[in-house]
Amino acid sequence: MAIDIQLLNTPLSLQHCQDWVAGAACGGIVHFVGTVREQTGGRPVRRLDFEAYEPMAISEMRKIAEAVKERWPAERVAIHHRVGELEIGEIAVIIAVATPHRLEAFAACQFAIDTLKQTVPIWKKEIFTDGEVWVAAHP
Repeated sequence: MAIDIQLLNTPLSLQHCQDWVAGAACGGIVHFVGTVREQTGGRPVRRLDFEAYEPMAISEMRKIAEAVKERWPAERVAIHHRVGELEIGEIAVIIAVATPHRLEAFAACQFAIDTLKQTVPIWKKEIFTDGEVWVAAHP
């Protein structure tokens, strides 16, 4: 299985992830794309700021991709996450999984994003029009 793990301070590319996971052996490709939304709990959001403990974040994202391979017949997995300041509409995270069939791809992709949210040391600060707050990294 091929794994593409990236933690970037530049815009993420869904097309790059799509092209990277695509292959002749895979009939199912599923992506999760998380973007910055304009409000949280009714409060207007101006932007988000992501910070990470990079060595551990990369290591944990790699563990997630390896766990995907152990549970599903994934050929390729891409996990990309942004750090730094992001504006409304920008992509914060992309998970792309390619498997022979769609059901496995859906399950593997959901597992990957859910596990990333629980285990990877990436923290998010929401900047509102009337203040800011760090959001718990692991709900």
